[in-house]
Amino acid sequence: MISYKDAGVNIEEGYKAVTLMKNYTVKTYTKGVLNGIGSFAGMFELGAGYKNPVLVSGTDGVGTKLQIAISLNKFDSIGIDCVAMCVNDILCHGAKPLFFLDYIACGKLDAIIASDIVKGVSEGCIQSGAALIGGETAEMPGMYNIGDYDVAGFALGIVEKDKIIDGSEIADGDVLIGVASSGVHSNGFSLVRKLVTNYDEKLGEKTLGEILLEPTRIYVSTISSVMKDFSIKGMAHITGGGFYENIPRMFKGDFTAIINKNSYELPEIFKYLMNKGVAEEQMYNTFNMGIGMVLAVDKSIAKEVLNALNALNEKAYEIGYVQAGGEGVCLK
Repeated sequence: MISYKDAGVNIEEGYKAVTLMKNYTVKTYTKGVLNGIGSFAGMFELGAGYKNPVLVSGTDGVGTKLQIAISLNKFDSIGIDCVAMCVNDILCHGAKPLFFLDYIACGKLDAIIASDIVKGVSEGCIQSGAALIGGETAEMPGMYNIGDYDVAGFALGIVEKDKIIDGSEIADGDVLIGVASSGVHSNGFSLVRKLVTNYDEKLGEKTLGEILLEPTRIYVSTISSVMKDFSIKGMAHITGGGFYENIPRMFKGDFTAIINKNSYELPEIFKYLMNKGVAEEQMYNTFNMGIGMVLAVDKSIAKEVLNALNALNEKAYEIGYVQAGGEGVCLK
């Protein structure tokens, strides 16, 4: 007789993983959660108070940053990355995250590693105010090698229809505010892993491994607070494609984002990577270059928005402006 375990899938380890994960998921529950982990589907009640609500969704993964986590056997923060990549995207349209679902795939399940990943997911959900109401852990021998993991997620948020941020009000002369990233975040790691061969190498007081595994910053709390007092015309989450691809995504018309590269201090990790032989244009087309979010605001309120963000412990800078005509990004 042959069992499922003989085929490479350990159901008992899966049960253990779910038990451990529950310790973290319950910490994220908000008043809208109607059932716990273990049901066939998660249920979430919107509740009263919305006039014309629009649901906003986003899905993303951690990418090959996971390879560094695997190399260093450190899995307790990459779940934050997974949440951040999703909730920062839906934030760009003014949405408040409601709940999150995660997906973990592996070749051979280790309950401790899986629960460490969910520990990070839980922390990311707490930071963003989202409830972790479900997910899937898939053990797939033959599809993944033993020791390999993949992590992805899905976020659902809500915004009143008349409060949607879609870039339609962006105009010539609007100011672009850059909000600092916490590092490389979760994009460009296929290139990073070609450039960095020793994760124990020191860069300042930390190792490269520590710097590269720094979790993606979650901007939901601070930027949502600023949105209550100021009109934000557009937002761009600087992910894969860097400045060149992401900033124009907030434009509805033909505009050019004029960016002053010297308006903020470039973090050392990006200087290090560029010194490995990557052209500057390629750097700005791959990485966030120290800016995780870009906001477009009317120039009359730009200083107030900057002050509000900095008062909330974000590092925010006036990095450029919007110019009518053309399309894309111009770095000066």
